[in-house]
Order: sequence, then structure tokens, then C-alpha cells
Amino acid sequence: MAPPSEMSRRLTFLFAVAAGVAIGNLYWAQPLLSFIAGDLRAATATAGWLVTASQVGYAVGVLLLVPLGDVLDRRRFVPVMLLTSAAALLLCALAPSIGVLLLALGVLGVTTISGQVLTPLAGDLAGDAHRGRVVGAVGSGTLTGILASRTISGFVAVAAGWRAIFALAAVVAVLLAVLLYRAIPPLAPRTRMPYPALIASVGAVVMRERAARWTLVLAATGFAAFSLLWTALTFLLSGPPFRYPAPVIGLFGLAGLAGALAVQHAGRLHDRGWSLPATGVAWVLALSSFVVAAFAGRSVVLLVPAIIMIDVALQGQALLNRARLFAVSHEARSRLNTALGTGNFIGGAIGSAAATTLWSAGGWTAVTIAGAALCCFALTVWALGRRGPLVIRFAVTDNCNGPQRNLPQPRDIRT
Repeated sequence: MAPPSEMSRRLTFLFAVAAGVAIGNLYWAQPLLSFIAGDLRAATATAGWLVTASQVGYAVGVLLLVPLGDVLDRRRFVPVMLLTSAAALLLCALAPSIGVLLLALGVLGVTTISGQVLTPLAGDLAGDAHRGRVVGAVGSGTLTGILASRTISGFVAVAAGWRAIFALAAVVAVLLAVLLYRAIPPLAPRTRMPYPALIASVGAVVMRERAARWTLVLAATGFAAFSLLWTALTFLLSGPPFRYPAPVIGLFGLAGLAGALAVQHAGRLHDRGWSLPATGVAWVLALSSFVVAAFAGRSVVLLVPAIIMIDVALQGQALLNRARLFAVSHEARSRLNTALGTGNFIGGAIGSAAATTLWSAGGWTAVTIAGAALCCFALTVWALGRRGPLVIRFAVTDNCNGPQRNLPQPRDIRT
């Protein structure tokens, strides 16, 4: 493996940008749902499934492709995935109907997984003392991409139509493929095993490590709440009393972006041993924010602060979950990231689908009550696990096929 010094600030920045662009591909359509529905003559509720299709595809891609990061040369693997996602983006840009677009977004979800390979790669290249900071920086790029994509797509759609954003994203993906191929140092595979055994080992790692299982539950719950909020927010802002056009809806992504910037150094809390206390604080903040959001359905003055608080809370706990999970195993980080990504985007798909159903049943009030309920569930998991199941004290260093050797970490995670 390359020495830790190879994870320079410049390379960290490039990883963060590439991860943000890759994940942003899933969300170009989110603020444009009404816009796309009108152009393709589909119901708004049907268009709401576009986000779900991309997230389901992404969960499949993370499960089936990301583990290959432990057995392939990632210097080649990452650019190849970027190029295949560029082809899927072009398919989205040319889609003649809502059905074809649903299919194209599903394919895009499967292929735009390079960010999930880059994050554990950053953890491999970073030194132990700075791993939380580096992973946090790349993870912050991922979260920034989720939010910035909404703002960018709104403006591009008004200027050149909704198809233009997918074509532009394809060009950016090709450019990043070239830059990353030149920037990633040559790396030997972390382990060698047949593909079926590799996929099976994802579940083996999770089943063996109790702390991983509990952390994955918190992470999936957070992403479900995140997706629930942002999918429903599009419906809220496009209807009465706001009736905002797509560019204005996209601007609300800047409120969430402020949250991403506020927590970009959350990984440092992990490095200092404060991961679990900070996670609990984040969930308390998220619960309080959903309560505020429940009263903000007709007031943009209340709505913007609520969005910022929710994003700070949910993104902060997401970064802490990832850094804590990477402490479980040195040799299986791509597979742990596979479990994390799969769980997150299953949660995200459930959140998006629930937002569509809840909006039809009870509007914004139903959505915020569901968000608060998710926060209460997560706080219960955290309270039960913070002095036991969520504490990571050992790191597994061998792969899943051989005997395991547990070594103490430099420090225990404080509870």
C-alpha cells in the first residue's frame, strides 16, 4: 500500500470533488420533478419515483461493485466507473419518456458508485492520526455534492432545459476520470478472493462485528430521514402557498450546503475520541429541527433555519458513523463501505418512497412527524448502544477467508 504521505491536501480535495460529483448524479432530478413531469406528460407523484429509482440502483451498485475496491487496482477501477456513469447520464439526457428515464436513472444509480470507492481509498492512504479528518473531508464532499446538485440543476434546467444538466454531468464525469487516473498512486489489491466469496464476505464482516451492525442501523436511519425531508421539500415548495419555480427550489440546496460546510471537520471529533457523544448530540439536534420544521410549512423564515439544523445534525452523524466504521477493519474497508452505502441508500429509497406516500396522505405535517419518529428511534439505538454495542475497541486486520487477529486501537472511542 502507498505510504500515508501520498494522501496530500490536493489529492484529498480531488477525491472530495469527484465523490461529490458522483453522488450528485443521483439528485439532479430532485428539484425538477414537477418540471420533468410536465415535459414528459407524467403525474407529479409518478415523477417522485425518479429519485427512488436512482437510489435503488445505487444500493445495488454499492452492494455488487464497491467490494471490488478490495480486490482490483483502484487506479483503473474508479475511472472505469466514472466513464460508465457518463454513458448512463447521456441515456438520461436522451430519454423520450418517463419510463425510459426511470430505467436510465436506475442504471445511473448502479454505475455512479466511484465516490464509495474513493472514500475507503482515502482511509487507506491516510495515516492513523489523521484518518478521521481525511475521511471527513471526502465525506463532506459527498454530502456537499448531494446538496449542491439541487441548486445547480435548477439553474441549468431553466437556462437550457432539464436534459442539459445530465449532458453536462456526463462531460464532467469524463474529465474526472482522466484526472483521477493520473492522480491515484499505483496500489496493490488489498486481498484476493473469488467474486462470490467477496460479496459473501460483506455480510460476514457485518455479522462478525456487533459495532458495525449497530452503526449501520444509525446510518440508514439518518439517510432515511435526510431523503424523506428533501424529497418532500420539493413538493412543499412547488405547491401552495410557495409555488416556487425550479431555480428557486434549487436555491434551498444552499441552506443544506451551509450545513455540510459546518460539519466538514466532524471527522476530527472521531480522531479525538468523541465520536459517540457527538453522535448523540447530532440526533438531539435533528429531533429538535424536525419539530421546528413542522411549524414551518407556510413560513420560509422558519423553514430555512430548520433545513440548516437538520442538515448539520444528519450530515454530522453520517461522517462520524463512517469514520467509526472504518476503525473496525483495516483490510475490509471497501466491504464495510459497501455495507454502509447499501444500508444508507436502502434507507434513502425508503425515505423517498415514504415522502411521496406521506405527502399524499397528510402533507408536510405527516412528513415532519415521520422525521421526528425516525430521530426518536435513532436516539433509542444510540442510548442503548453508547456504552456497549456501539463502542469500537478492536480493529480486524485479516481478510474474511483466514483466521482473524484483533489488535487494540490507538484509543478507545469515548462514550
